[in-house]
Parts: sequence; structure tokens; C-alpha cells
Amino acid sequence: MSTTTPAGSVEIKAGEISAPSKSEAFTVSGFQRTSVLVICFLLYMINFMDRQVLSAVLEPMRIDLRLTDTQAGGLQTLFFLSMAVLAIPASYLVDRWSRRKTMSLIAIIWSGFTYVTGLGRSFVGVLLPRIAVGVGEAGYPSASTAMLTAVYPQEARSRVLGIFNAAVPMGTAAGALLGGYLSAHHGGWRTPFFVFAVPGIILGILAYFLKDYKSVAVTDERGRKTGFWSSVALLFKIPTLRWLYIGYAMHNAMAFAYAAWGAAFIMRVQNVSEAKAGMIMGVGALMGILGAPVGGVIADLWQKKNRKGRILTPVLTSLGTAVLLFLALLFDVKGPGFLLVVLFGAVAVMGIPAVNSISQDVVSPGLKGVSWGMCGFVMMVCGGAWSPSATGAISDALGGGAWGLKAAMMILCLLGLVACFCFWRGSKHYPSDMEKVEGFKLEAE
Repeated sequence: MSTTTPAGSVEIKAGEISAPSKSEAFTVSGFQRTSVLVICFLLYMINFMDRQVLSAVLEPMRIDLRLTDTQAGGLQTLFFLSMAVLAIPASYLVDRWSRRKTMSLIAIIWSGFTYVTGLGRSFVGVLLPRIAVGVGEAGYPSASTAMLTAVYPQEARSRVLGIFNAAVPMGTAAGALLGGYLSAHHGGWRTPFFVFAVPGIILGILAYFLKDYKSVAVTDERGRKTGFWSSVALLFKIPTLRWLYIGYAMHNAMAFAYAAWGAAFIMRVQNVSEAKAGMIMGVGALMGILGAPVGGVIADLWQKKNRKGRILTPVLTSLGTAVLLFLALLFDVKGPGFLLVVLFGAVAVMGIPAVNSISQDVVSPGLKGVSWGMCGFVMMVCGGAWSPSATGAISDALGGGAWGLKAAMMILCLLGLVACFCFWRGSKHYPSDMEKVEGFKLEAE
């Protein structure tokens, strides 16, 4: 069993919650709370704009720098690997140092290296700053999630995180559309990197002045502060989190397969151009702007009526996502299949705010950042990183072409059922795990 001790205050032992005796309690005004949400949202949107911009300008950049397809693809792969590897250490820094300072620092770092990427004159000249962008972005979701769940009450947590997660489709769409436009009409592929860097730096400076709580030290039963690996081990002692992490990984493995191969499948089966296929994919993706906030509202309302309501939300959305995607593929994403894939785009993200919130509900403040960081790490390693490759391999094994790819993605829809089961199992532990950390009092910095 572990205990948690706010830095500079009396020790709070396991099972005993008491307010600090001398330090100021952590309270926020309505304006401060809104400022945290607005700046976190805008930075998350910029985060995904900076991720997506490379895809938008990849072809003109490849031609200009005379890169092979392998090198061009390697830029994306190494970028995501850098994020996966650094997600946990960065989230540990979030918990042990400061949320607002970490957010400020990493936003300036990733934005600065986004600018430097535009200066690249070779494969290595683009690769190294791009990896640095990934390193900078690795800790942002953990820092912002910890901030938001601290300044908003528990009963509004999923709703707020739903609004926050709407930044993902908005940033993805803005990065693709604006990045492509700037590249085509305003100076070439380098321009978007220069332009996108500016708002990130400005918002990074503003993030430094947000209201934050005092970092909380995590200690063992002997009163010794736990290190990095001990903190990670504590997470896997929480049953809810074990099921949550695997469930989230399986859900995203299914969704990533379609995200990676959907356009290629549409081109093969409908015999259309990449522009038309991209438009069909884009319409579905933009539905996430609606799906994430609605999912957050549903999760919060259900939680008020049922102590398991929040975690039961991804149970249903994972099941719905799998069924909708399977049927959309069955109809070749045209006619009724197109309507189904639009619904898929909304439902696929409806459970994410709840998952995000649950990762915070069952841990002490000293583990909030690393809890969501671990969720992202497990998602990439156990799901997102391998599912596109697995889809391609299954397609090849089945003869390739439109039919092989269709069958492969339909097979991976089964992972949605695995996700549904994992979230359901986690629901059996969620209320009791949440009770163990309820009532912890935060201190102001």
C-alpha cells in the first residue's frame, strides 16, 4: 500500500484524508478554470496541427529533398516512436515537478522544433527536429489532463474532457487543410512549419501563468518517496487501470486500422481518386468534433445515476464502433455504408473522455500525469503501433486487393469486442478503486 504526501505539508497516510494545516487550499475562480480549459484546448489543437502538417506536405517535401518512400515513411514512424518512448518519463515529470511549467516548457520546445523542421535541407535535417517535436509533445496530454481534472469538479470531469478532446479532430483537420493550402499557395512545404510554430510558442508562454496545485509526493508504507518504476508499478496494482489500459489499446487498434487503410480501401473498392477518398475519410473524422463532447456529457450524466456509469460508457461505444465499422465495410463505405462510417466517426471517440477521466478518478494526485501517460503508452505499444501493419499482413495473406483489405479490417473489428469486454471487467472494480482516493485535499502552489 502507498501513501501520498503533498510537498511541504503534513503526511497523509493511506486511508486517511486530512487538509494541510498551514498551506493554502487549492481553489480556482470561474475565470481561472475557464482559462485552463481554453489554453489547454488550443494547445492540444496546435499539438495535432503540428502532428498532421508533415502528412499534408510529405509529397512536395519528399520531392524537394529527394527522399525515398522508405525515408518519408520513416519520418512518421520515428516521430510516433519518440512520443511512445518518452510518454511515461514526461508524465512522471508532470507529477513530480509542475503541470503548468511542464506544459509551458514542452509547448515552447515542440513549437520551436516545428520551426526548425522547416529549415531542414536533408533527411537528417528534417528527422532530428521532428523527433524533438515528438519528445516535446509526449508529455502534453498528461499535463493538460492532470490540470483539467484538478480545476473542474469530479461530476463534470468527462464533460470537460469531452470538450478538450474535440481539439483532436479540429487540429487534425486544420493541420491537413491549412498545411496543404500554405504549402501550395504561400512559399512551399516549409511555410506551414514556420506558421504553426508561432501560436504554440505564444500559448506556451501563457500556460506558465495558469493556476496549478502543489505537486504531491508518493511514498511507500515506510514514508520513503517512490521512484519512477515504483510509481509505474503502483498503477498496475489498481485493477480498474489494468483493464482500462488494455481496453483502450484494443479499441484504438481497431480504429487505427481504418485510419491507416481506409483511404486505400475506398480507392480500391470505389475506383476513386485520393482526393475523393480523403474527403470521405475527412467527413467521418470531423464527426469527432461532435462525438467527443457528447460522449463526455453522457458519461457524466450516467455517473450521477450509476457509480459505474462512466466506465460503462466505453463498453457501449466500443461495441457500437465495432458494429458500425463492420457494417460500413460490408457496404464498401458507399450509400448506407457512407452514413455508417459517418456515425462511426462520432461513436469511435465518444468513449475517450470517459477513459481519460477514469484514468484520473482512481489515482491520487501524485499519479495523475503518469496514469494517463501509461494509458497512451500501452495504447501505442499494444494497439496503435502494430494494427496498421497487422492489417496489411492479413490483407496480403488473403490475396490483397480490395477484398483482402476489406476482410482484414473486418477481422480487426473483433478487437472492438475485446475492448468492450475489458471495459466491462474494469467496471467491477471502478467504484471501489475510486473510493480509495476520494476526498484528497490539494494545496495551491
